[in-house]
Amino acid sequence: MQTVTLNNGIEMPILGFGVYQIPPDQTEQAVSDALAAGYRLLDTAAAYGNEEAVGRAIENSGVPREELFVTTKLWIQDAPAQDNARRALEASLAKLGLDRVDLYLMHQPYGDVYGQWRAMEAANREGLAKAIGVANFYPDRLLELILNNEIAPAINQIETHPFFQRTVDQALMRQHGVQHQSWGGFAEGKNDLFTHPVLSEIGDAHAKSAAQVVLRWLIQRDIVTIPKSVKPDRMAQNFDVFDFDLTDRQMAQIAGLDTGTTLFFDHRDPEMVAWLSKRRLDG
Repeated sequence: MQTVTLNNGIEMPILGFGVYQIPPDQTEQAVSDALAAGYRLLDTAAAYGNEEAVGRAIENSGVPREELFVTTKLWIQDAPAQDNARRALEASLAKLGLDRVDLYLMHQPYGDVYGQWRAMEAANREGLAKAIGVANFYPDRLLELILNNEIAPAINQIETHPFFQRTVDQALMRQHGVQHQSWGGFAEGKNDLFTHPVLSEIGDAHAKSAAQVVLRWLIQRDIVTIPKSVKPDRMAQNFDVFDFDLTDRQMAQIAGLDTGTTLFFDHRDPEMVAWLSKRRLDG
């Protein structure tokens, strides 16, 4: 497994397993299958409602804790945000059955971001989160956070796929030592990604699928990626992307697919900001 080194020296697998939108009653089996296939980076979130199932799979896997890289995420907290963010992390750790996570991300750039970040900085200093980062931060908000806090985010997890490639975002992240991580790497199949002629043609040249080409493209851009599946054969296929390289021409062909805009929703859209900012988790 190829790794990336975060800005605090911690190594993170470049390919992992995400559990977004996997129902809790399917998550334990899916994570167990992923661990059996060789995945060691697991990505969940309080908002996904399946941390407990991830924890059960970890406990029953027999995989030593030190071999795992576990990520979960903080949802938007009411005031006092700093105190509530600490309680939210403790609740996530209890659900996961862990004494620490390897990476704790602020899931959305809303609410009292600074209060939440102070709690995350404290958790990092205390060893409850070996690294801390953010998700869904556009360059302006990311830079603001970096410039006005002691600890810079180790990760920014953002929508990144062939149709929304985030090259400007990645350039800023590289400048400030923030690792780029993709969510939605397959664009949830939009724009016929799995049968797209450009991706399929490149895949044929390497005896790989379009999905494998996308994962390889992300890896060659040094972007951490967390594909999701509940099918063991697809998990194995997604893991089998370290035995080929895309040529410069093929990378350029994929670069030509960029539309420069989200296929899901814009975190700067006022209606989306209002909707996400009002959402609270049960329990």
